[in-house]
Amino acid sequence: MPSPLHDKPPSAAGRIKFLRAGPHAPKPAVTPGALERRACGQAQGGAAAVEFALILPMLLILLLGAIEGSLAMYDKAVITNASREGARAGIVARTTPLSEGDIRQVVQAYTQNAVVDFGQPKTLPVVAISQGSLGANATLIVSVSYTFQGLALGRLLGTLGQPWVMNARTVMVYE
Repeated sequence: MPSPLHDKPPSAAGRIKFLRAGPHAPKPAVTPGALERRACGQAQGGAAAVEFALILPMLLILLLGAIEGSLAMYDKAVITNASREGARAGIVARTTPLSEGDIRQVVQAYTQNAVVDFGQPKTLPVVAISQGSLGANATLIVSVSYTFQGLALGRLLGTLGQPWVMNARTVMVYE
């Protein structure tokens, strides 16, 4: 007898299939297509591991490069501020002005604890002090040179014979 929803009566195979689809129906046997899908999924997992292994060194180089660049920028800011502190100490009006040795000591004391060195032997900056003039006003010029150590790049450049030297220069008018 035809069902009101279908034009033709369900076949016997269709009825058996419908009866087996209940919650306690036996699981179908593994088909070859299912095995291929599983193998494809495992191959994708292996491909992801290989791609990660290829990308990881580049990501680490980018990360370490960003850290090294940040350290270089920090050390550059330190020597710039050290040259400003030295020039400021030298131009302040006093009864006895500071000598070049005293100004050099101010700069080196500023950089002593501020420069990042990661436990390496500290390299003191080279300080050059000179007098100049800006129109009718006398000026003090403090120049600071520092060889950047860093984590890897500074040492690599130093090993290759071209160390990374940072320079800062401050010009201030005497009070």
